[in-house]
Amino acid sequence: MIWVVCVDDRGGTAFHGRRQSMDRLLRADLLAMAGEKKLWMDEAARRQFTEDCPNLEAAPDFPQRAGPGEFCFGEAHPVTPWLDRVEAMVIYRWNRAYPADCYLDFDPAAAGWTLTERRDFPGHSHPNLTKEVYIR
Repeated sequence: MIWVVCVDDRGGTAFHGRRQSMDRLLRADLLAMAGEKKLWMDEAARRQFTEDCPNLEAAPDFPQRAGPGEFCFGEAHPVTPWLDRVEAMVIYRWNRAYPADCYLDFDPAAAGWTLTERRDFPGHSHPNLTKEVYIR
């Protein structure tokens, strides 16, 4: 599976059980990247996608259901329980600091994963977003 997460400048992903932010151009980039492959997430994450995409799947146990090459939008979920199945990781960076009490629990760069793409792009609600793609 390919794990996707959004983080702030301190690695935060959520505060009081809610995502820190969202951006429609980030979602468009994620949907374009997933293409025809399944994009798994929990129901809370699914509600932010207003697009009618047949490949979006929501389930409480979404990481368990994702197959090889399929995407998991992890939001505030830990990735470490699933690392044995994670083929790649996509980190979207908000490029600002938000309040957080939930943090990304794995650093692919520190673990020696290879950074294959790093791209800045303008968001809708954020002047600059950064997308990083890591592979094992």
